[in-house]
Amino acid sequence: MNLLRALATVSSMTFLSRVLGYVRDFFIARMFGAGLATDAFFVAFRIPNLLRRLFAEGAFSQAFVPILAEYRNRQSPEDTRTLVDCVATVLGIALVVAAALGIAAAPFIVYVSAPGFAADPGKFELTVSLLRITFPYIAFISLVALAAGVLNTWSKFSVPAFTPVLLNVSFIVAAAFFAERFEPPVLALAWAVFVGGALQLALQLPFLARIGMLPRWRLNLKHPGVARVLKLMAPALFGVSVSQISLLINTIFASFLVSGSVSWLYYADRLMEFPAGVLGVAVGTILLPSLSRHFASGAAGEYGKLLDWGLRVTLLLAVPAAAALAVLALPLIATLFHYGRFSAEDAWMTRQALVAYSLGLVGMILVKILAPGFYARQNVVTPVKIGLFTLAATQVMNLAFIVPFRHAGLALAIALGACLNAALLYRFLRKQGIYAPQPGWPVFVAKVTGAVAAMAAALHYAMGPAAWWLGANWQQKVPAVAGLVLLGAAVYLGLLYAFGLRGGDFARREAS
Repeated sequence: MNLLRALATVSSMTFLSRVLGYVRDFFIARMFGAGLATDAFFVAFRIPNLLRRLFAEGAFSQAFVPILAEYRNRQSPEDTRTLVDCVATVLGIALVVAAALGIAAAPFIVYVSAPGFAADPGKFELTVSLLRITFPYIAFISLVALAAGVLNTWSKFSVPAFTPVLLNVSFIVAAAFFAERFEPPVLALAWAVFVGGALQLALQLPFLARIGMLPRWRLNLKHPGVARVLKLMAPALFGVSVSQISLLINTIFASFLVSGSVSWLYYADRLMEFPAGVLGVAVGTILLPSLSRHFASGAAGEYGKLLDWGLRVTLLLAVPAAAALAVLALPLIATLFHYGRFSAEDAWMTRQALVAYSLGLVGMILVKILAPGFYARQNVVTPVKIGLFTLAATQVMNLAFIVPFRHAGLALAIALGACLNAALLYRFLRKQGIYAPQPGWPVFVAKVTGAVAAMAAALHYAMGPAAWWLGANWQQKVPAVAGLVLLGAAVYLGLLYAFGLRGGDFARREAS
C-alpha cells in the first residue's frame, strides 16, 4: 500500500465532503442568517456532533482499531470475526440506551450546555425540540465509526472517507427543498441530521459484507477483546478530544454573549475544519492502523519512521493552510456566507473568530498525528494526563480572553490549547523513546517557513480591500477566491520546488 496514494484518496474524499459542507452552510446562512434559530440549531447539533467526535471518532476508534489490528495480525480470521461481532453487539445495545436517555433528558442537556438560553423560553424550547430530533444521530454515527474502523484496518480507506458526503447532501436537500414545509423552518435541518446519519450507516454495510466482516448478533460481555476495548475507551475520551470538550464549554460561555456569538463561532469553526479534516483526519486515519500493525509485529524502527513521515507531511500541508486561513479570512467568509440574512457585521465577527482559530490549526492537526503514536501502542494514560492538563489550561485562557476579546477570545483559547496539547504529546513521545526525529528536519523546516512567508505576502497584497469583498456578488467573488487559492498554491509549491523538495521525497509503502 502506497501511503501517499492512500492519503491522496482519503484527502480527496474528505475534500469533497468539506466542499459540500460549505454548500450546506451557504444554504443555511442564506436562509437562516445568524440569529435565534441558528443558535438553537447549532447548539442542538453540536451536542450529538460532540459525542460523535468524543465517542465514535475519538474514544471508540482509538481503543478499537489497535486491538482489531492486533487480532488480525496475531489471531485467526474466525477470532477476528468474533471480536467484531461481540464489540458491535455491545456497542449497539449501549447506543440504543444512550439515544433514549438523551431524548428524555434533552431539557437538562440544553440547560447544562447552553445555560444562557434559559433566559429566553422560546429559544430554550426550540433547542430542546431540535436536540430530541438530532440525538439519535450519535447511534447511527457510532455504528458508522465501527464500520469505518474495520474497513480502514483492511486498508479500505475510500468508503469511510466518502461516507460524510451523505450528511451534507441531506442538509442541502432539506434546506433547499423542505425548510418551508416545517414550522419553524429550522426543524428541517434537525431531520436532515437524522436522515443523514441513517444514510451513512446504510452505505457502509455492503462493503463490510464484501470483506466478510458484517457484524452478527453475539452478546458476550466476557470476551477478552471487548473487555480490553472498554478498558481503553474510558480514559481515551480525553486523549484526542480535548478540543471538542473545549468547544462545548465555549458554547456555554458564548450562550451568555450577544445573540449570534454561537453562530459566528460555528461558521469560523466550519472553515477551520476544512484543512483540519482534509489533512488531520486523513493522515490520522491512515496512521493509526499502520502504526498498530507495526506495534503488533514488534517493528519499533518502522514505527518511528512512520510517525516521522506523518509529521513531515502534516507540517508541509498544515502550515500554509493556517497562514492562508488567517490572511484570506474575510474573502473566504464573504464568498461562502455573506448572502441573504448573513450581514456584513456577521462577516466581520466571524472573521475575528477565524483568525483566532487559525493560530492553533497546526496544533489541532498535529494532535491527530501525535496521539495515535500512543494509542497504537494501547497507551492511554499519557495522552489522558496531557488532555486533562490542556483542558484546564484552556478554561483558564477562556476566562482571561472572554472579556477583552468576547467570542474571538474563546476561539483563541481553543487555538492555544491545541498548540499546548500538541507540544506536550511531542515532548512525551520523545521522552518515552517512542519517536526520534529522522535527519534533515532543520533544513526541511527552513524551506517550509520561507515558502509560507512568501505565500502569505503574495496573498495579502493580491486580495484587495475588504469593501470589495463585502459588496461584490457571488459571480465575482467565487473566481476571485479561486484565483487567490491558485496564486497561493503556485507561490508555495513553486518555492518548495526551487528549494529542492519533490513529491517522491514523501513516498512510503506499507503492508495492507
